[in-house]
Amino acid sequence: MLRERQTVGEATEAFAAAGEGARYIAGGTTLYDLMKLGVERPMHLIDIASLEGADRIDTSGDVLFFGAGARMADVAEHAVVCRDYPVLAESLSKATSQQLRNMATVGGNLLQRTRCPYFRNGAIGAYPCNKRAPGSGCAAIGGLDRGQAVLGISDDCTAVSPGDWPVALTAMDATIELHGPAGARSVPIAQFYRLPGNTPHLEFAIETGEIVTGISVPKTDAGRNSTYLKVRDRESYAFALASAAVALTMDGDHVRQAHIALGGVATRPWRAHEAEGLLIGRSIEPKIALAAGRAAFANARPGEHNAFKIELGARTLADAIMTAGRKMQ
Repeated sequence: MLRERQTVGEATEAFAAAGEGARYIAGGTTLYDLMKLGVERPMHLIDIASLEGADRIDTSGDVLFFGAGARMADVAEHAVVCRDYPVLAESLSKATSQQLRNMATVGGNLLQRTRCPYFRNGAIGAYPCNKRAPGSGCAAIGGLDRGQAVLGISDDCTAVSPGDWPVALTAMDATIELHGPAGARSVPIAQFYRLPGNTPHLEFAIETGEIVTGISVPKTDAGRNSTYLKVRDRESYAFALASAAVALTMDGDHVRQAHIALGGVATRPWRAHEAEGLLIGRSIEPKIALAAGRAAFANARPGEHNAFKIELGARTLADAIMTAGRKMQ
């Protein structure tokens, strides 16, 4: 049953009334995918596509604000975002096709789930997957792991976080706005995505019945000197083997502050603090950029077939640092 609601309060009340098996739906590009895979089998769908103000984009205040219902295409093509925060625009434009960007919302995009082949092919019960069936095991460990994570993995899961937009938001210290039965709250994006640990099925810091209502991004001069670089098997709308979001604040020729996050290589959008620290006080040179890239992977744990991601990820980050540095010129 599809139930359309106009306000957040009406939506959360409808969710509570529907009980177990209810799900929210906006653009549907994530939920329908999971339904086809058998991961989700909702008994009730609460339509939040038409919530009042859900598609608001506001760049006039102290922060950038994106309503969760804003379409990816509208944010990616917004004049202020393109001019002053290219890392955000580029992460969206490189994420998927124009058709999907016209439909998918920036809030729903935060809740994408892994592209791990065992997770996505587990509906027939052929492969154990702790994300689908907690405690069943992880077929990717010791299996086909070329696309799996090398950072943030555990003995129970190596599934890679698939998103592009969440990586850029992580670099820019975004905050996720939520509303649920207990009211409104805000969660820093660094706390929104959970490491797998021994509970890989718990991926997001979102409570039952809560809706993602908005995304706030602090305004910063680093936004102008920013970029999102994505390396993939094919150029056309494939998921990342490695990606990097970089934004730099400079004092003359030297880095005063660096914002760096990685995608395609970790179990959640990965903040590369080691790389940021190495850049502080230094000029942007190829040797320094590559050293920062390799520092980001100092604690990587590759599997049997994905060790190439360490050097690929390091060089992807190095290229992104150089690109962000060139935007200052």
